[in-house]
Order: sequence, then structure tokens, then C-alpha cells
Amino acid sequence: MNRRKHRIDRRSWLGISLASGLTWSARAVHSGARDQETLRVALIGSGWYGKVDLLRLIQVAPVEVVSLCDVDRKMLAEAADIVASRQASKKKPRTYTDYRKLLAEKDVDVVLIATPDHWHALPMIAAVEAGADVYVQKPISVDVWEGQAMVAAARRTGRVVQVGTQRRSTHHLMEARRDIVQAGKLGTVGHAEVYCYYHMRRKVKPMRVPVPDYLDWDAWIGPAPFRPYHPAIHPRGWRSFREFGNGILGDMCIHMLDLVRWCFDLEWPQTIYSEGGILVEKTSLANVPDTQTAVFRFEEFPVVWQHRTWGAPVDPKYPWGATIYGDKGTLKMSVHGYDFIPRRGKPIHRDVRMELDQYPEDRTEKDLERHVAPAVREHMRDFLKAREHRSRPVADIEQGHISTASCILANLSLELRRALRWDPKRHEVVGDEEANRRLARPYRKGYDHPSPA
Repeated sequence: MNRRKHRIDRRSWLGISLASGLTWSARAVHSGARDQETLRVALIGSGWYGKVDLLRLIQVAPVEVVSLCDVDRKMLAEAADIVASRQASKKKPRTYTDYRKLLAEKDVDVVLIATPDHWHALPMIAAVEAGADVYVQKPISVDVWEGQAMVAAARRTGRVVQVGTQRRSTHHLMEARRDIVQAGKLGTVGHAEVYCYYHMRRKVKPMRVPVPDYLDWDAWIGPAPFRPYHPAIHPRGWRSFREFGNGILGDMCIHMLDLVRWCFDLEWPQTIYSEGGILVEKTSLANVPDTQTAVFRFEEFPVVWQHRTWGAPVDPKYPWGATIYGDKGTLKMSVHGYDFIPRRGKPIHRDVRMELDQYPEDRTEKDLERHVAPAVREHMRDFLKAREHRSRPVADIEQGHISTASCILANLSLELRRALRWDPKRHEVVGDEEANRRLARPYRKGYDHPSPA
């Protein structure tokens, strides 16, 4: 495979658009003289889910958010004000537009990364090399080599890295895994379906719009292929564009595929096949598929994904979820609850536990998915426990890599119009030179693609 690299220039490195999230740093391992009970935290990516993650961490642990980073200065200033109002010290964090300068301070223990997908790999690797433990949002990468390099960096440095696949920390799903799956109530499982029918693909027309004066668009683009600025991309719309993410399959399938993998301790799929495309919403500027099916064939059983950004869901109660079929019953799971329908006996239903009385600030927090907040808190607790014991968290970076890369390979299968057979030991597609050349996406001039070696 061609391990082509590109040189990085100073300006391009300057920042990652934190439009999608915040990064936190917890008390740095470099500073043993500090209070051992208060973690120093930094956030890279101060947008929607960055703040969701960071504010949940503040709820469950004694932390001091010391640094925030984003290339959108307006978003960055707003995040600093919110953090100051929520953390115990009431101090406003330092702000940066260059994550390298933030990490050069070497005074954070934990870094949260919630940038757009194309800006996950470089800051995550830099953060662990700077001595911090990391919580990085999913999907971890936009190509397979990035993810492989991220795993290698975590192992080389001995840092704890948790991925934001918080279905593994969702209370009712933890119960379903324990009391239904592991208790054997499904019997023999022969098939699983994962799906999303949300109308989440941006429907936008081309237009020329000047870049806002508070946004460094060149730095926001970073290593990704260049596209002119459009307000449908930033903020929060970038998932509809292949340059910056992995489409709806990479955004939504990864959660439910990872859930099924976790429930049954599945490793890599043996083969991956996908088909679909832009079949209905053909006039939008968005370039990710509006319709896609993927088959992940594991040794144990196949997992089939489907999404449509148009029409109605198959089951209105489960517009995004996973359904597991066993010869003794069927299990449906989502962020809102689960239903177990046995062939004999009484059905079992559970709803999400919201925790609004315990955490009343959830009631008024802007843009918070209140039903997901408990899972994020539990995911943070698991991360902090792994830090304390220097152990692997429930959504360790390697597990995040498997689920992410599986989705990336499904998108690659769609592009190549053929099935891909995966060799996890060699980390390559068997007998397919073209597919293997595409395991690393070329970086824009001025950026070095991380090596998986």
C-alpha cells in the first residue's frame, strides 16, 4: 500500500473547527504537585456535542476546565462563558484557536475532542503524546489508517482513550445486554438489523456566502479536501458532506453496530458489502447517500444496516435502533428504551431513565438531548475509573476503531460496488489492491497523514 505523506505548514495546523464539540483537559500527568482530586481538563471543539460532553463531565467529577480550543472564535467565546457559569471555580477557561498551543502548555490531564470527524485523528494523537488521557467522539476517523494510527498512539503512550459510543453506558441497554442477551433469553441468534430513518441529510442549494470574520475556514477544513464555505456545512451540517465525515452510516450506524458488537462480543466482520446512493433527494448540495444498505457478515451472524433520509420508518417507535432476532425471542433497542418480545411468555419493556431530578440543569440546557445525558455521564464515569486504574474503558479506542473502520469499509464497498473481505491481522482487504490504496485518504497539502506503523 502507498504510505504517501504530505508536509504540514504552520497556518494549516492552526486550528480545528471545534464546531462540533469541546475538548477538555484533566489534571496533567506532568504536574504531580497539583491537587490530586481535581482534574485539569481541556476541550478541542467547542460546538454542540463538545459542550454536551464537557458539561456532563463537570456534573460527575471535580474538574477544572482550564482550556478550550476552536477555530470559530464566536463559538469559542460562547463556550467559555457557559463553562465559567457551570464549573465550581467560576473561572473562564483560556481560549485557543490552535490545539498545538493548548497542548504545549502541558498542564491538562484530560482532553475532550469533539471536532468534526476529519479533525479527530491529529489532535487525539497529539494529546496522548502530550501525556493526556482522551475522550474522543465517534466515528474516530475518516479513513482506516487514521484509526489504526490512533490505536497505535494510545498503546505506545499508555494513555487511556474512551470513544463516545455511549450506548455501552446507557442504563437500559446495559440491562438488556445483561438480562436478555447474556441471560440467553434470545436463544440462538441468527440475524440483527440496525437502522436509521431520520430525515437528517441537509437539503440545501448552492450559494455564494462570505466566510464569517470570526471563522478561520482554511483551518476548519484542515487536512480534508477543500470546499468553499457554506452555512449548511458549519455549524453542525458538515455530516452531510463526504469531505468532512462518513455520512449517515458513519454517524448513526456506528452507534448501533457498536451496540450489537458489544452485546455479543463480536470482533471484526469477515466481509462487508453496501449499496445505495442519492436516489431520492437529488437536488441538494449534500453529497452523502440518502439511501444505503450495508451487510456486515460476522462469524456469528450477519448484521444488516439500512438508512433512508426520506419516507417513514419501518416501526414508528424505533426510527433509530437495533433489532436482534433469536429463535426464542426478538429484542428491539434504542436510545429511548427496549422491548423484548419472547415467543412464549410476557414481553418486557423499559424506558430510558432521564435523571432530571438529580441533575436539574439538564432541564434548561440549550440543545441537550435529555434522554442521552445519563448515558454520557455514565460513559464519563467509566472513563474516569479507567484513568484511575490505568485500564481499558468500556469503549476503548480499539473497539471504537473496529466499529468506525467497519462503517468506512461499508462506504468504500458502496464506492467500489463490490464486497470487501477484511483481514484483521494484516489490516487490509484481501486480494483488492484498489481498496487497500483507499484505506488512507490523501491529506490536503500542508498536512501529514499519521502512519499506522
